[in-house]
Amino acid sequence: MRQHEIANDTIDLETRLTQDHHQSLKLWLRMLSTTVMIENEIRNRLRAEFDITLPRFDLMAQLERHPEGLRMGELSKRMMVTGGNITGITDQLEQEGLVMRVTDKQDRRAYSVKLTPAGRKAFKTMASVHESWVAELFSGLDAEQKSQMIGLLSSVKSDLSANFSASKHNEHE
Repeated sequence: MRQHEIANDTIDLETRLTQDHHQSLKLWLRMLSTTVMIENEIRNRLRAEFDITLPRFDLMAQLERHPEGLRMGELSKRMMVTGGNITGITDQLEQEGLVMRVTDKQDRRAYSVKLTPAGRKAFKTMASVHESWVAELFSGLDAEQKSQMIGLLSSVKSDLSANFSASKHNEHE
């Protein structure tokens, strides 16, 4: 069996499509199935190589971008998960000495979460390997194709943001 035949036999979100489906639906399912494939591969590699889950890696990535720390609510918004999920992930990472909770300087009743020095070091190693995995997974596209996809998806994202902003504005009127 050749490679394209294997890819076409894969059962995923696109298998429910027929010739009658609208092009936008086909595009959405293609994007979704591709994202799921990439995410699952990254998830499996993180688990095998570093014994870490993707949500824990993502939380550390958010903290790496904000050395001053982030409040739990901000982490929840950025990661688009519940506060309970953030608390559970933070508890695990704190037990491993990778993050710490610190009193928030603006509001002493609240606290922020920061990477510890050990967490920063561990994340730096994981991030470097993660980046190479992502590059490998997109190696079938040349630089021009990647730029085109980034541009097209940026347009979609911008349109969606504008539409969501307008609909939220209309709800409040």
